[in-house]
Amino acid sequence: MTKEMELSGSFTFPGTTMTVDRMGYGAMQLAGPQVWGPPRDVDAAVAVLREAVEAGVNHIDTSDFYGPHVTNQIIKQALHPYQDDLVIVTKVGARRGDDKSWIHALSREELIDGVHDNLRNLGLDKLDVVNLRVGGVMGPTEGSIEAPLTVLAELKQQGLIRHLGLSNVSPEQLAEAQSITEIVCVQNLYNLAHRNDDGFISDLAEQGIAYVPFFPLGGFTPLQSSALDAAAASLQATPMQVALAWLLQRSPNILLIPGTSSVEHLRENLKAATLQIPSEVLADLDSIGGGPRR
Repeated sequence: MTKEMELSGSFTFPGTTMTVDRMGYGAMQLAGPQVWGPPRDVDAAVAVLREAVEAGVNHIDTSDFYGPHVTNQIIKQALHPYQDDLVIVTKVGARRGDDKSWIHALSREELIDGVHDNLRNLGLDKLDVVNLRVGGVMGPTEGSIEAPLTVLAELKQQGLIRHLGLSNVSPEQLAEAQSITEIVCVQNLYNLAHRNDDGFISDLAEQGIAYVPFFPLGGFTPLQSSALDAAAASLQATPMQVALAWLLQRSPNILLIPGTSSVEHLRENLKAATLQIPSEVLADLDSIGGGPRR
């Protein structure tokens, strides 16, 4: 394990024996453009996955609707049979249209098919964690999630899923979910500039539930980007490294899944775990999202 991975720290999912390093890897970019079809260079995609695991990454985030099917097939090609401590987290609740659109897939049949697609293409007989993806593209949509989550809870009871999580949900939806089954992680949009989940993260930390932010550098305004660039220059780091390091320092229950199709970029991301942001720079970064809400 590299020095970078040691410094990122570890996290144990609640009610489980699964302990992962907080710096993980998101596999979405292993598919082709627009997360559709195969990548231009399958061997390069395989190399990125093997490099990540060799560096100590033991948390991979994926879904069978990436590609569709392509990303999971590449993960299987690169890493199967999987090492004992590798935790693969996938998600269901969406499918891809022929026009490359993202479509809700929350019916009973679609969810069951989604779980079996993940099992088949990953080469597994049981999935470590399955996230139920609900809400919109960029955030939660209020409404009951009882019906789709009940389907996944049944599949968990059948032994096809070890643990369940949620993606694109509100605190109210989490509470509803917890009345149905144990939830080990929440995956929502969150970064320096988009901090609506500040209070939610703190509540989850108190419960020991993992929070997995996506789009760590997505949606910054030019002014916000300039502030991040300035902080990065002062620390002799890249903006992405600073954004990732800020998330690691934000709360101990935050797990990172930055994605890339490049070995060089992967190594750059992993180095973010060695970056300690001093208090004065941290204050400047906090101001990007409207001030400290830790």
